[in-house]
Amino acid sequence: MHLILLSGGSGKRLWPLSNDVRSKQFLKLLKDENGQAESMVQRVYRQIKEVGGWDSITIAAGASQLDMISLQLGEDVNVVIEPERRDTFPAIALACTYLFSEKSINREDVIAVLPVDPYVDLAYFKKIQEAETVLKEAETDLVLLGAVPTFPTEKYGYLIPGQKTDNAYDVKYFKEKPSEEEAQTLINQGALWNCGVFGLKLGYVLDILREKYYIDQFQYESMKESFKTLEKTSFDYEVVEKAKNIKAIKYEDKWMDLGTWQTITSEMKNTAEGNVILEGICCNTHVINDIDMPVVVMGIEDSVVVTSSDGILVAKKDQTFRLKDAIMTIENRPMYERKRWGKYRIIEGNQNSLTKKLILEPGKQISYQYHECRKEIWTIISGEGILYLDGIKSRVGVGDVVKISENMKHGIKAETEMEIIEVQIGTKMTEDDIVRIEMEW
Repeated sequence: MHLILLSGGSGKRLWPLSNDVRSKQFLKLLKDENGQAESMVQRVYRQIKEVGGWDSITIAAGASQLDMISLQLGEDVNVVIEPERRDTFPAIALACTYLFSEKSINREDVIAVLPVDPYVDLAYFKKIQEAETVLKEAETDLVLLGAVPTFPTEKYGYLIPGQKTDNAYDVKYFKEKPSEEEAQTLINQGALWNCGVFGLKLGYVLDILREKYYIDQFQYESMKESFKTLEKTSFDYEVVEKAKNIKAIKYEDKWMDLGTWQTITSEMKNTAEGNVILEGICCNTHVINDIDMPVVVMGIEDSVVVTSSDGILVAKKDQTFRLKDAIMTIENRPMYERKRWGKYRIIEGNQNSLTKKLILEPGKQISYQYHECRKEIWTIISGEGILYLDGIKSRVGVGDVVKISENMKHGIKAETEMEIIEVQIGTKMTEDDIVRIEMEW
């Protein structure tokens, strides 16, 4: 069985720590067995490796997430980069094309597609492996995974199972995010939480691409070029709701979607992270401080307080499910980002300029690249390294100032930890205006 892990998400549900670059699955708010901080994606990837038995593991993600995936999972992970965000069906179609043309996976091979961020036990992944047997022995298009609900909630989708044959159930119908009262009625009828897991044969997705989009050359590079022609729609809507024969496997162990501050704090080991002082009665209150300034919280119960360079959240935990809607009008770019070479924090910016503080880790480097729409000025405030400027390499250190014009090729490698103040001046201060020539030089 081949795995496709979906690493989408806009980063809004765990604001202000998460954003379009540092989505919730990359936040190191959990602890492993040794008490070391780990993210949701690190936990899931570790569990997948522990269970074993997979033919391949591929992550489908946006380009802005590539550095975070490499930093947290290593450089050897198979990553399919979506040219733009177009929901789960295009992401899965692109990943399937990658497996077919780049990895030579057979049409009859079984694929399991799942989110990269569920909070589960190892039994979850072992249960997913049962989908291969169901697909090969039963005449079915899809196999889904349904978790036994532990409480009624309007936050999840439900599937209603029918007759059981061997280890799988027929699926009678679906109900997406019902009211709490209706959810309880569904649970009384044996409904399961829909875990968002899809088991299928690779050829099933390729046939949909051929029949609806008239694509018959399933080449990865060609699919990337035509990616924007695919409908911006979910796999559930495009495929699951139209499938003629669906089976479901029942999963009876732990399953949680850590999609709100209320749910994720329920699994956090510490009530305070960062420079935090808790005073008085702060029962069931969590404080996460991601900035240098101290945060003092006194006498607040059943709440969450989160600070970052992007903003400050103070909320009752049971209200945090409304956060995504509450911040829709906030359009600030992410103020902090982890990169392969280190990290940066935005100091200030306006329409025509942007000032950042870059920290390069020893031995790491910024790619040899150029910009078409902006110039940059680097001021080295600590550390030493090698500057690569228009084909010439030279040593730089504290006090050196580097002026980089539009279309000037440049890169820098840290010998010791380096701090650089970078001032960008131009019409486009985004990742879109980076043309990389060499990642390593």
